[in-house]
Formats: sequence, C-alpha cells, structure tokens
Amino acid sequence: MTGKAASEAPVSASQETAPEPAKMPATESPGETAAPGEEKHPEPEASATPTATEPAPPSEDVPSAPLQLTVEDVSHNSVTVSWEPPEKLGRLGIQGYVLEFCRVGASEWVPVTARPVMVIQQTVRNLSLGDKFFLRVTAVSSAGAGPPATLAQPVHIQEIIEHPKIRVPRHLRQTYIRHVGEAVNLQIPFQGRPKPQASWTHNGNALDSQRVNVRSGDQDSILFIRSAQRSDSGRYELTVRLEGLEAKAAIDILVIEKPGPPSSIKLLDVWGCNANLEWTPPQDTGNTELLGYTVQKADKKSGQWFTVLERYHPTSCTISDLIIGNSYSFRVFSENLCGLSDSATTTKELAHIQKADITAKPQGFVERDFSEAPSFTQPLADHTSTPGYSTQLFCSVRASPKPKIIWMKNKMDIQGDPKYRALSDQGICTLEIRRPSPFDSGVYTCKAINVLGEASVDCRLEVKASATH
Repeated sequence: MTGKAASEAPVSASQETAPEPAKMPATESPGETAAPGEEKHPEPEASATPTATEPAPPSEDVPSAPLQLTVEDVSHNSVTVSWEPPEKLGRLGIQGYVLEFCRVGASEWVPVTARPVMVIQQTVRNLSLGDKFFLRVTAVSSAGAGPPATLAQPVHIQEIIEHPKIRVPRHLRQTYIRHVGEAVNLQIPFQGRPKPQASWTHNGNALDSQRVNVRSGDQDSILFIRSAQRSDSGRYELTVRLEGLEAKAAIDILVIEKPGPPSSIKLLDVWGCNANLEWTPPQDTGNTELLGYTVQKADKKSGQWFTVLERYHPTSCTISDLIIGNSYSFRVFSENLCGLSDSATTTKELAHIQKADITAKPQGFVERDFSEAPSFTQPLADHTSTPGYSTQLFCSVRASPKPKIIWMKNKMDIQGDPKYRALSDQGICTLEIRRPSPFDSGVYTCKAINVLGEASVDCRLEVKASATH
C-alpha cells in the first residue's frame, strides 16, 4: 500500500480488567467495529510486556511482521497508531491487519476489531483516564497470521493539559469607564484543561467581598459590582492557574461623576463693551480630567442666561460685544465626561457697560465724478463662420454717460439692415449676422460715442464657402 488508510474503533475501558479473547461482537457497519466486552480479571504481580504464542505456519505463505508501529496521537480518551506494510507479504498476499491490546498486568491480548481491516492507521476511542496497555498489530493472510509488531512501551491515557489563556474582550483593552451608581459587569473568557483556578485582585490586594461578586466557571470568570463607587476605580487583575502554569490579564476601571463648580470667580476689568473674568479650577474634578469650562452671561433686565464659551480650557477670558447701558452677571460651569457640574460659580458684582459721550462730527461730502470717455475692455475677435449658420460678434465697452453704439461693415454703417441685429446690455455689445454668406465676409467695426469722446474696435469675419463636388 502506498498511502495510509485510517480506521476508528471504540474501546470501553472503565476498569483495568482483561477482556476475554473469545467474545468478538459483530460489526455495526462496514469499516466500523465495536469494542470487545470486558470481564474482571485478577491482575498478575508483574507488569512486564505480555508474552504471546506465535503460530508457526509455512514461512513463505504468511506475511512478516508490520514495520514501524508508531503512536501518532494520544488524547484523554483515545489513541491513534500507524504502521507500514510488512517487508514480505507472503505468496498469497495479505487480507488485512488485526490490532490488539493488552492491559498492563494482564496476559490476554484482545483484538480491537472483529476481523482484519485493510488499513495502516487506527484510532481506539472511548478509553478512560488512567488506562495503561500495550498494543500490537499483525498482518493476516489466508494462510494465517504472521508475527506481530508490538509497541516497546505501554500507552498511558492521561488528562491532556492545555495551557491557560485569557481572552480579554476588545472593549476592555482600554480603560473601562463607568459612572457612579452604574453596575460593573465584566465577563472574561479563558481556556485551559483541566479546569483552571481563577482569582481576582484589585490594585494588588484581595477583593472586597462585600462590594464585589465573582463567579468563575469552566470557560469564563464574571466580576460584578452592583453600584460602582469612585473607590472601585483601579486595576483589576485576573489570574488563571493550572498545575504550575498561569496566565494574567489586567483591566483598568475608572468610576467617574460630575465635577464640582470652579472654586471662585472674579470680575477683573470692564472697558468699553468688554469684560474680563478670571476663575480658579474646581477642587473636585469628578475623578477624571476636565474637558473645559462653559461661560454664560445674563443681563440684569431679562435675567436670561446665554452661553458665551463652551469647553473653554483657560481659566480667564474676555467677553466682548456687550450692549451699552446694560449690566451683566457671569457664571462658569466645569465639565468632564459626565457633563456639566450641577452648579456654577457666579460673579458677585455686576459689569456695567457705560454710555460714552459721542459727538457727531459731520464731514463734508465730496461728490465723485464718474464720467468717463468710452473705452473697450474686451475687443472684437477675428471670426470664421460657415455659410447658412448665424454667427455673433462680441465686445464690451465702458463709458459714462451711456455711449451710442454704431456697427459698420467695411466702414459702411449697417444700422437698419434686417440682416443684422445689434444688441447692447450692461456694456456687452453683440452683433448677430443672420444666415451669413461669403458676401458677408469683411471687416466689422464697433464704435462707441458719448459726449466725452469715442472709441472703436475692428475684427475680420470670414465666411467660408462650402466645398462643391
């Protein structure tokens, strides 16, 4: 065989007894076999490798022993072994392999499958913790079974130790912020086999069982605080231990509340329509950094407060655009992640915006003369047109008073000619030539005239005759 075929066979091994080789149950389905029955058997005094009676048929008819019998995997309830085909298959070839086991302290070899199977890898399942047994495999032909290949050391079924690991949720990898009075509920999953022991500390000390509840299961640990207080802030460390191995994870919790108002506020100066304020930071920031201050003003007449500055970081400011004749009070709130402080610090004195004596000093009005002789700000541009398609010429003129516009072709006035339409709007002069022909080619002039002078611009229009075939 060039490749490995695999087979799985369950074995019930809840007691260390030797099964009777005579009891062989029938297979449940092709390729699957059931485990042999078990009976209690007195354990011998020695635990050496068991001996076996080897048959002695003609050496050329039976195969030799399988090669390289190896344990591939051992779990807490199964074992997988593999081997290579024998060097000599015998003249009749092989019909399959028989895998057998013998418990340490017993002398009976019990087959795992009821009949030979053509596989070179098998998994024995449904084993119990603490089972210890030898395994051997024999190649079988129609002439009989060949010599077995036996494991040199017994297989011991033990609990597989999985190193403990802690999976901290993403939202807990940064500081976990809660408000005073809110519940703290942390569920931290972990891994490990057998079940590891989980423990918590707060800032390196044991938890206060009166305030903090912890429940640990097979796969996670839950830390619960019904009503968080600022004293619950700090670093909580989860330790998972398993037979000398351990894993740790730290979670930072910050319990915050609204800050107190600024300690004091003072009106430093009032000038013109401006007032200058200064205050001191609050004594209690709410167990977190301040986001800034909110400054409000209220005039004495209405008593309504209006916000002037929000999330303002300095502790002094100048408030401008105050209304002359009014008197103003000012107050300042502190702000953090929980919001504004419940109260504000208000100035004791009012800021009076005095009316200043204003004397009007009329100045002589000098009328400006906007008169201007015509001048073209955009001249005419040479243009090429196609016969039969209307075309337009554009220019722009500036003049005051409004100038008279005269259009000429080859220095001849074309006013009143129905072939042309002249327009003038906001200094933009337009001449539309309806359905031009090669006869309309020539030099076009736009002249602007007012009482202060005149100006003109020229362009050449070329109407190309269409090609004839």
